[in-house]
Amino acid sequence: GVSREKPAVGSPPLMAALQRNSQHTWREKGNVTKWKGTVLERLSVNTSLYMIKYDGFDCVYGIELFKDNRVSNLQVLVLDIVFAELVGRAVEHLFEKEDGEKNEWRGMVLSRAPIMTHWYYITYEKDPVLYMYQLWDDYKDGDLRVLPESENKHLLPADRKPGEEPESLVGKQVEYVTDNGLKRTGLVIYQVPAKPTVYYIKYDDDVHIHVYDLVKTT
Repeated sequence: GVSREKPAVGSPPLMAALQRNSQHTWREKGNVTKWKGTVLERLSVNTSLYMIKYDGFDCVYGIELFKDNRVSNLQVLVLDIVFAELVGRAVEHLFEKEDGEKNEWRGMVLSRAPIMTHWYYITYEKDPVLYMYQLWDDYKDGDLRVLPESENKHLLPADRKPGEEPESLVGKQVEYVTDNGLKRTGLVIYQVPAKPTVYYIKYDDDVHIHVYDLVKTT
């Protein structure tokens, strides 16, 4: 997404800085520089001391952010959602076109990707195949909006009784007839844990992974 900063707020409580993006100016020997990075950890042996990884530097720094008089204009960029809370949520994702305009795509975050754990699997109403993006960056940049449930009921599985789980369709052969009468066959290859009625399907004639909500009807 387009790089733009979320509005900053005033100095938060100490614990609120953990795992946040932060920026501040650093004054030393008359020189003032701007530093931006991620607060990694607050040390129990000295609760004023934070471990920070700054953008563009490979080493990790230990700084008393709220006490060091070399630090000024401290801003913690507040993120009001945590990583895990993206999974299973309906979202609006903004994409920039060549002319600079932005398109809104409604979709659902399916899971975090294996191996590349900063990436997420996602699918879209307009194009229900499996995509993979670093959604957290887009969220921080304002290009990903998590929809309230009142806006996304059409994207969610049908209501089930508490504790009721649908029978898994993984491994089942499927057949699909397109609007123009073309018959496609494929295999159900995966069930989404966060949305158990949602499955990945691999069609025999297509290398893409398709995503469907396969609610059983009687």
